[in-house]
Amino acid sequence: GLRYILLKNNIYRKETFYMKLIPLIVVCIFTGISSFGSNPYKLSLVSGNAIAFAYPVESIFVDGDISDWPKGMIQYPIDNFFGKNPVSKEDLNAYFKVAYNQLKQSLYFAIVVSDDHHITGTTENTERQAQDSYGLYLNIKNKPSGSGVISYHFNNVWKKLITPTVSWDPDVKTASWDNVKIACKRKDSITVYECSIMLKNEIYPGRSIGVDHVINDKDESGEESFVAWGNHKYKDKVSGKLGFVILMKEDEKVGKITGQLKWKNDSVNAFPGKIKISSQTNSELWVQVLVDSSGIYSVILPVGSYKISIIQGHVWMGEEYIKIDKEKSTSLFTAEPGIEVNAPVTLLTTISLPDLIPEKGIMHDFNDKKAKLIDDFINAYRNHFEIPGASLALIKNGQIIYHKTYGMKNTYSMEAVNDNTLFEAGSTTKPVFAFVVCRLAEKRLIDLDKPLYQYLPFEDIVHDERHKLITARHILCHQTGFPNWPDRNEDGKFDLKFTPGTDFGYSGEAYEYLKRVVVHITQKDIGTILEEEVLSPLNLENIYFEKNDYLTKVASHGHFDNLPTNIRLINSPQMAYSMSTEAKAFSSFILALNNRKGLKNETYDEMFKIQTVIPKDEEEKRTGWDENSYYGLGFKLENSPYGLVFGHSGSTRMGFICNFNMFDDLNMGYVIFTNSYGGAMLVLSPLTEFLITGKGK
Repeated sequence: GLRYILLKNNIYRKETFYMKLIPLIVVCIFTGISSFGSNPYKLSLVSGNAIAFAYPVESIFVDGDISDWPKGMIQYPIDNFFGKNPVSKEDLNAYFKVAYNQLKQSLYFAIVVSDDHHITGTTENTERQAQDSYGLYLNIKNKPSGSGVISYHFNNVWKKLITPTVSWDPDVKTASWDNVKIACKRKDSITVYECSIMLKNEIYPGRSIGVDHVINDKDESGEESFVAWGNHKYKDKVSGKLGFVILMKEDEKVGKITGQLKWKNDSVNAFPGKIKISSQTNSELWVQVLVDSSGIYSVILPVGSYKISIIQGHVWMGEEYIKIDKEKSTSLFTAEPGIEVNAPVTLLTTISLPDLIPEKGIMHDFNDKKAKLIDDFINAYRNHFEIPGASLALIKNGQIIYHKTYGMKNTYSMEAVNDNTLFEAGSTTKPVFAFVVCRLAEKRLIDLDKPLYQYLPFEDIVHDERHKLITARHILCHQTGFPNWPDRNEDGKFDLKFTPGTDFGYSGEAYEYLKRVVVHITQKDIGTILEEEVLSPLNLENIYFEKNDYLTKVASHGHFDNLPTNIRLINSPQMAYSMSTEAKAFSSFILALNNRKGLKNETYDEMFKIQTVIPKDEEEKRTGWDENSYYGLGFKLENSPYGLVFGHSGSTRMGFICNFNMFDDLNMGYVIFTNSYGGAMLVLSPLTEFLITGKGK
């Protein structure tokens, strides 16, 4: 189809070429639509949208032989590659067909893969990544509020239902293979995966279902590639990442719609990457449609009346965050049978952020009345930047003077954040581990300046003689030359970016190396070390570094675009990122640091001494602050008009942002955890200014 040609050549993504191709696209698509009434299987496809049409069929027998499928059905290409791109169609080429039977309440898929090699395991214990397989991602309820995704994977000898217990959707947690039939057959270079899903009163025309397909390809060389129908990763970990199958009536007509987004404020030149188009008469029929960099979109839909609305509540224009008024940024159109409709322009309007930051930080004269100002500020930023939930604690004069939780831990279930809700802390784990290493240095179990290869070599870097320079100090202040998370080359090694000790280079990989060194030196597991060196000595509670039953019950979900992600349960402690906690509990650690507990004074002096200089960008510079930022041993340092500030921020790929800052001389600081990437717009400069420094300071 036309989409396949454009996608393969990466043409439809290029704005200038796209404009030249519009006449060609219109002619090709119009021809497909005009003949659709007589033969619905001759439909052409539109640029990049993962939308398929399922028509009713008689019973299909799931056995890997698809000769009983109706002839001439639409073959939807599966051609979004992640990993190693195929060198030819013979290397990997795939498509799928879809149909349904309402009487049997069954949804059918046939996936055909042409692959020059087909590698499978010998038992059901073989890992998915070690073999060729097919994955079906299914969101049956397909609610715009973000219902959950079930992920089925199988081949001819293996099947697996991927971790439904960590879903944000309670219904997904009970998923099983009981209502699924699967078959896989291989002949010559062709593999056919066939499956049916039997549901209860959920298969009927006039609705859309969230669907995606992923082919896992393992070559003899060991190279691994994934090819998917839709163009998103993390399909079962994050809501809103699937394509759509629309269940059609027999001989139901469709039409093509082309339209454009424009801004009421014409100085804005960035557009949302996708929009929601939903039926005006049927809430169960809706899809997401891609928007190009000019604001143009195009889609084929069943005949009917529709509403265009915005999914993502903001766009980035360079470094500027533009908030969209989703309530006002809508438009209506009608899809006509067999013709192209130009939808009315959807005019986007903006919302300004309220100016709530005072000239003087409110913590200096904190009282009960100021507490309401804090709540108003947090909630205003939560609403503007789409931050579902937060946990905040304020520290002053050696105690917690205010603690509050806000919002939801899961926007789908609407479950509220409470005092026990735990957030992923990301890189805020690093200062905790730095404290542990400093304790071990006091006990002379590790020398901060002794080359680490003398304790435990790191095989991935031994080819570079400079690895012999790396010390624990270099790791704690980010001077190792490691990338943050390096890509290994073919022999499993990676290169240093610079000579250790000569420059700044933030690295989580380096912290994991130091963890292995500490485990080797002490001959204890890292969980025991954490308990003995930080949790027990400082009487810390509600702080966890690996999965457990309690964490499963109380953990918040992260969010992207206000939609929830899976809970991530980490099997073993990772000292770069795996801590989960909340603001009040983590404040106990900050108070211990502020009160210089658990370490000798001279060790604290070394911890908060400048070890690494980090030049600031122009936009980061503030009046009265040093032109550079710094790292001590595990902590980011600033010299402010109020003296030393120590702290650290954290983020995770599941959608969490957090930060803490302690103004040492003021004996004043804060800790905040949020469950959305939008939290970055709150937890850094704005919150510091509101609480402590005042506007622009």
